Amino acid sequence: DCHLVSVSADGYQLFGDWLPAGTRENLREMFGSVGKRFSEAARKTEGIAGDVWQHLKTGPSITDAAMGRIAQISKVISEGGYDKIFQQTFECLPDEKLKKAYACYLSTSHGPIMGVLYVSTAKLAFCSDSPVAYVTEDNQTASAIYKIVVPVPHLRSVTPTASQQNPAERYIQVVSVDNHDFWFMGFVNYDSAVKCLQDAARGGA
Repeated sequence: DCHLVSVSADGYQLFGDWLPAGTRENLREMFGSVGKRFSEAARKTEGIAGDVWQHLKTGPSITDAAMGRIAQISKVISEGGYDKIFQQTFECLPDEKLKKAYACYLSTSHGPIMGVLYVSTAKLAFCSDSPVAYVTEDNQTASAIYKIVVPVPHLRSVTPTASQQNPAERYIQVVSVDNHDFWFMGFVNYDSAVKCLQDAARGGA
């Protein structure tokens, strides 16, 4: 006998009278559950892939952004992980723990700055991947690593938002209690970053 196995948008469905009714129902439920999980995983993968593409498009050129990210990954590997880089880059409290690190850009009036946003138990901190050029008070050009530090107790709000012209261009606005606001964009994993930063703002980092 021929027994049909079909795949639907909701998962797998088995048809045929060669199994007892109870067994067929159990299999139908099992494959339905697996199918839904697979669909959810696929949607998440598509979302992350879209975030990566948006991250690469945010920089001055896709090639420069890709090379910059490769250089950052190489640095993380050679220096023993984000934990060590975080501790070397910023002053840390004795019991401070790094929770997450996100590749992203800081939006500025001079254009987006590629770097890493760190979220620890004590602070939110951003550090550029490379020195950023600026003009000094005596009108000279200089460059330096760009850093931002906001202690967790000083976080007022974290708001996800998107460009009306291009919904794929998504931002996270961070506002401190003294009304400084920072706009981060081009996250490699946007949804995770939103959740982590909002948890930090609520004191749950």
